[in-house]
Amino acid sequence: MAAQQDYYELLSVEKGATEEELKKAYRKKAVQFHPDKNPGNKEAEEMFKKVSEAYEVLKDPQKRAAYDRYGHAAFQQGGGAGPRGPGGAGGGFHDPFDIFRDVFGGQGGGGGGGGGIFEEMFGGGGGGRGGDRDGADLRYDLEISLEEAAKGLEKEISFRKAMTCERCGGSGAEPGSKKVTCPTCKGHGQVRRSGGIITFTQTCPTCGGSGQKIEKACNVCRGEGRTAKTTKVNVRIPAGVETGSRLRSSGNGEAGLAGGQAGDLYIVINVRDHELFERHGSDLFCEIPIKFTLATLGGSIEVPTLFGKASLKIPAGTQSGTTFRLRGKGMPSLRGGAAGDQLLRVHVEVPQSLSSEQKKILEEFARVSGDADEPMSKSFFEKAKKFF
Repeated sequence: MAAQQDYYELLSVEKGATEEELKKAYRKKAVQFHPDKNPGNKEAEEMFKKVSEAYEVLKDPQKRAAYDRYGHAAFQQGGGAGPRGPGGAGGGFHDPFDIFRDVFGGQGGGGGGGGGIFEEMFGGGGGGRGGDRDGADLRYDLEISLEEAAKGLEKEISFRKAMTCERCGGSGAEPGSKKVTCPTCKGHGQVRRSGGIITFTQTCPTCGGSGQKIEKACNVCRGEGRTAKTTKVNVRIPAGVETGSRLRSSGNGEAGLAGGQAGDLYIVINVRDHELFERHGSDLFCEIPIKFTLATLGGSIEVPTLFGKASLKIPAGTQSGTTFRLRGKGMPSLRGGAAGDQLLRVHVEVPQSLSSEQKKILEEFARVSGDADEPMSKSFFEKAKKFF
């Protein structure tokens, strides 16, 4: 068996990386290897699984501490060092693609079939009495534009998940069949094992602790009680979201087993970079090129915002690098507060070629203003003259 690659190397981070550095590195790797961006590329799909597994461990302080101390052995089946993982005891991981699996590392169910782009599960629910088990929470990564983040939107997303089997209604039994007392545990849900002088009890491996066994398994779900299907969900994205924002859609995760509650769906937002604007919190920043004549003489110009055009007054004598502020033209607040501002830094463009008439006029301006004799500003010359 090939040696497992170091989790820190997979994410290209140092061992002492912060939580934010881990998140940023994972997001970059996930986008790079996502199956939706690499259709049919098995190597990319495998790398996507590996970086998801690495992030699942390193983002959790308890698991990370165990990994730093014991390495991959901390999460091997039956290993005593590993903390409890999202899939159950022993630190198992959820496969980013196969929503039926409890332990990461098996053969996945395909990269986002039917349009789904899952990267990881947040963890399956615990078991209850009678064998019921809540469904796992699911994650869906949704990429939107900066304009959509500023205005908000409603969007229909499509993905595959484990849903209650329509044939058996989730019971796992073929219609007309019934449940019978488990022959292994005799209905107790637990079995006793002897280990030398010590006797201990454990959950019955046949019935999973329910004390009952299906007489005849459902022909569709093979006794699972769930089948994988593509489903669609309408989600509302509020104005002001940013990369990393997480929205919860209650009950739209994986279906539960034997009457267990359905999990939740978490939509994680990724806002694409914009060609004009940079986002800094609730403020937007952009650079505006202006002619040197406008900077010298002053005037008004129309500038773009995410909500249409706005008028900007340029005072006479404006210098290159001057920053102007448009109040309330930034990103709206998710919590209902005041919107951010739009900051515009002007860059004065110097013409690279002049006609003979333009050159003659500028030479006359230089003569009249004295620029021909003193090409540098006086304040700078006073500071620099000691070097001459």
